[in-house]
Amino acid sequence: MAVRLSPRLLAIVDALPLAPGLRVLEIGCGPGAAAREVAHRVGPTGHVLAIDRSARAIAQASASAAPNLTFRQAAVEAFELEPGEPPYDLAFAARVGALDGRHSDLEPRALRAIAAALTPEGVLMVDGRLRTTGRGADGGR
Repeated sequence: MAVRLSPRLLAIVDALPLAPGLRVLEIGCGPGAAAREVAHRVGPTGHVLAIDRSARAIAQASASAAPNLTFRQAAVEAFELEPGEPPYDLAFAARVGALDGRHSDLEPRALRAIAAALTPEGVLMVDGRLRTTGRGADGGR
């Protein structure tokens, strides 16, 4: 079942290039409303991992997890895939300070961490717009 989103979050989710079966990483998920909608759109063959640096946000979001949706407490600049965890096809963030200019000192580390978590063809969208992860010839790894 789809969830009700604010017009701002709905516009961001609608801008994502979602398809059934995609693996999606949401950065800065807060209470998880966008993550739940994305999980609905990628369907049972897809997976969404939603991260947030706030333990409180993750506790609130985890109350409504789904089989294809998991939540993890992590700061984006320190995020790493767990051993054996497959990379993600798409990462997105809305109003995340490390990616929107509010905490520019964290941005280089955040972009490296995201690049390392994406497939070679993976993309990052910030506030509904395509953003480069700064991948080099080594894929940012």
